[in-house]
Amino acid sequence: MAALPSLRNLRYLVALADRLNFTRAAEDCRVTQSTLSAGIKELEEQLGVTLVERDRSRVVLTDAGKEIVARARSLLAAAEDLTQVARAAAEPFGGTLRLGAIPTIAPFLLPEVLPAIRAGYPALTLILREDFTDNLLARLRRGELDFALIALPYDTGSLVVQRLFDDELQLVAPAAHPLMAAPALSPDAIDPQRLVLLEEGHCLRGHTLAACSGAQTRGNIEANSLYTLIEMVASGLGLALLPHMAIRAGALTRTTLKARPFAPRPPVREVALVARPTSPRGREFAAIAELIRNWAQSARSV
Repeated sequence: MAALPSLRNLRYLVALADRLNFTRAAEDCRVTQSTLSAGIKELEEQLGVTLVERDRSRVVLTDAGKEIVARARSLLAAAEDLTQVARAAAEPFGGTLRLGAIPTIAPFLLPEVLPAIRAGYPALTLILREDFTDNLLARLRRGELDFALIALPYDTGSLVVQRLFDDELQLVAPAAHPLMAAPALSPDAIDPQRLVLLEEGHCLRGHTLAACSGAQTRGNIEANSLYTLIEMVASGLGLALLPHMAIRAGALTRTTLKARPFAPRPPVREVALVARPTSPRGREFAAIAELIRNWAQSARSV
């Protein structure tokens, strides 16, 4: 029976695929460059195929290398799940849990719910990561995160989704803007060219455009964060749609801006917690989802 590739060498290959640089890949793996290079050479010899083309100026994956990297990511994620199964069995609701969240959720929801999570599960150590949805889901599939807080609608593929609560989108504008005094407010009343949008990568950009009947974005002013977007609107550069959770958390404090709900059918995004279908942390997944749902219910009653 042929010797199977080691997880260590597969990890070296994935790191090299991510960096396309031997030195940086070795640093990520906390080994010397020669150790990483030897591991990849050993992997190529075991598999009988060239995985990486090397010269002094660049590193390129072969077609076979790309296929092996894709499968290696799945194997490494499964191996991580295997170790998590053992840890969860030894210490339920303990150990380290890696939670990701998108930038338009993390600063507004996490400060509200983290104290309750820590109080309810004191043996659980949380490591947080804020990133765009695409990046979080990729890390989740690779086993680098356990759960992620995202906003729907979004294509989550085969990931397991716990839907948590609806987060209404509201118009944010100067108090004197005519739309703030309109008898009824529909997103269709907004001039699409007056929208200030988050840049590509933020899912709130897509939710805003969908709420405004798929408005075109040519020439729109763009911001790289929600707080920059608020400053742009405060400076008179346009209007914006903001999640209610951000407004409730005081995002408009120290500005002259006002928020107004849409009626009769306000646009919403749905906050959700997602995990891999193979995750061994199903109990934590369900418990944290329920905790956040309870928070949302109590917040609505305030």
